[in-house]
Amino acid sequence: MPFLLCLKKKKSPVPLGRSIFQKHTPPIQQNYQALLESCLKNKCLFTDDTFPAHISSIGTGALLKKLPRNLQWKRPHALHKSPIFYAAHRKQLDLCQGLVENCWFLAALEALTFHQDILAAVVPQNQSFERKYAGIFHFRFWHFGEWVDVVVDDLLPVNEAGELLFVSSVYKNVFWGALLEKAYAKLYGSYEDLQIGQVSEALVDFTGGVNTRIKLAEAPPGLWDILTRATYSRSLMGCQTQLGTTKVLKNGLVAGHAYTVTGIRKVTCQYGPENLVRLRNPWGKIEWKGDWSDRMSLQDFKIHFVDLVICKLTPDLMSQEDGKKWMYSLKSGRWVKGSTAGGSLEFSNGNFWMNPQYWLNVLPAEDSQKSPSTCSVVISLMQKHSSKHRNRAPHLFIGFLLYKVDLQYQESTRKLPPGFFTQHQPVNKHQVFLDEREVTHDFHLEPCVYVIVPSTLEPQQESEFILRVFSRKHVLREMGGNTSFTLSKEIVDRYEGKIWEDFFTKHFEQNPEINAVQLQRILNNISWRNFQSFRLNFSLDSCQGILALLDLNATGTLSIQEFRVLWKRLLFYLEVFQKRDTKRSGKLDLVELHAAVQETGISLSNEVCNLMAIRYGDPDLQISFESFVCFMLRVEIMGVDDDDTLFLKQCCRGGDNQTCTRMRKAALFQLFTSNEKSSSSRLNMITTDLVN
Repeated sequence: MPFLLCLKKKKSPVPLGRSIFQKHTPPIQQNYQALLESCLKNKCLFTDDTFPAHISSIGTGALLKKLPRNLQWKRPHALHKSPIFYAAHRKQLDLCQGLVENCWFLAALEALTFHQDILAAVVPQNQSFERKYAGIFHFRFWHFGEWVDVVVDDLLPVNEAGELLFVSSVYKNVFWGALLEKAYAKLYGSYEDLQIGQVSEALVDFTGGVNTRIKLAEAPPGLWDILTRATYSRSLMGCQTQLGTTKVLKNGLVAGHAYTVTGIRKVTCQYGPENLVRLRNPWGKIEWKGDWSDRMSLQDFKIHFVDLVICKLTPDLMSQEDGKKWMYSLKSGRWVKGSTAGGSLEFSNGNFWMNPQYWLNVLPAEDSQKSPSTCSVVISLMQKHSSKHRNRAPHLFIGFLLYKVDLQYQESTRKLPPGFFTQHQPVNKHQVFLDEREVTHDFHLEPCVYVIVPSTLEPQQESEFILRVFSRKHVLREMGGNTSFTLSKEIVDRYEGKIWEDFFTKHFEQNPEINAVQLQRILNNISWRNFQSFRLNFSLDSCQGILALLDLNATGTLSIQEFRVLWKRLLFYLEVFQKRDTKRSGKLDLVELHAAVQETGISLSNEVCNLMAIRYGDPDLQISFESFVCFMLRVEIMGVDDDDTLFLKQCCRGGDNQTCTRMRKAALFQLFTSNEKSSSSRLNMITTDLVN
């Protein structure tokens, strides 16, 4: 919806005569583990009575008209001979929109796939259509201040030909996206309740983060710097085109449509450097036809798109403060008619002070290397819908005002009196009231005491809400008699820190991409913790192999996002390697290697691990950290499955020991360098290699 400055539009009238406050309906809580064990014990498949395979779960409105005449509900095993819940290969994460007009949901989900650690929190990875399969799956969403576990069965709506009606994967045997959509539909009432929305809502539901919205027509001069910082930080991005009468425009863009921002690049042309933004259409087709193909120049991006939404997990996107620790506080509140529903300052008729008031003491951070004159503070106000169904209760216009508090009121626990608000100007003088779920604002505040006053635009409008504050250090409490519990915690990413900041400044700030030679230089020159006594030596060949695995866009370079994936995996592999290198030799023997692979959560047969030692180890079958990294990346990204194990066994049938060894080595070369998945094709390759 557009930004509105305290302007009213036609909306549903507030019901009269309502005497009981309508609370937000919390989601149904089910114990996934208990239900799973019960189904396994009784040898039955789970059927979810709380969200049944029935037309009522799809909805009651316009979506019904799109449904095929012979709608059926089927489990993935009835749709594909070898269904897979989740595939680690990035290209197999690509999803396509179905009949539900939920491009906003898909755009956010696509953004999530670039952050495997965040995705794993939403989509628990220890789920399968084979091991402990009972037709039951679960997903986690951030729902108005808390993480909730949503359980679903795997009965999915399909047409007569067995094709999924809603979200599907580019790879027809992958079903995590369809099941996640079902869980999200259950959370919000029905599939139809996912029709029409904003990418900002889904981004928050997937992360618990806080949004920054940039109107591209009024974009700041430093937009490229903001995009760059958002890309290297833990931020997810989406954007939206302008509404129009024509659905698909001549330039290939879709009007009124949400897109995922999947990356940025700086390239050098004949006329100089060009900043590019890479986008993905959730439809899985219909792309930008202008310059640069599926990428577009920053200038075109600002012209053809309306809003850019950046979902941050920490508030440091707009901040230059040192340090990585941030504080997060959450308060729950409500606007109650005749009590705390005072309305906005403009419409309150002197009752603005009746709204809930929150005392905020902004403090300078203790771990900052310098003492800034202002502190970065992000304040978010989110209203809760009272209906079980997301789209059946229209959003109220909401906003908040922030005031600096005089010394005489700084120690007060009571609400500030009406006179305070007539005598003082708010810090955010041009407050925007939006009929959206969440309103967020970034501030740069002097360390001091402030008061936050959240309100609806008009008085006597009721709703529950949550107020969130992010900063380096602060204290938040409610003023007045109705003090409520304050949830406060620190936000620290254990894989972030000064090393990563140094990386960014040195290697990515001017040109956010690196090639294999630059990757080799970085990996071999970085000061690895706990590895001071061993100098790492990633070969150029190894770096080219790593780049080939992670460079999913075939550009010959790694973007910031791709390097971030690598960096986090490297730190994780280092922890595992150090833990299992019991002799502190800097290498793993076969026993330690088996334990290390198991520690990463990957299940490989002893035979594959032994063959790995032949392929990647030294003459004594010792595995260095560099070799361990190369193998683990290959296994995690490309996968080693039962077909690979069968393939390796086929290579070793018959023949003398010398031939068998040659076949094993050739097999490993094909396994870890080829994308060909057919055992027979790879055997032909090996035979050709040996003959030649």
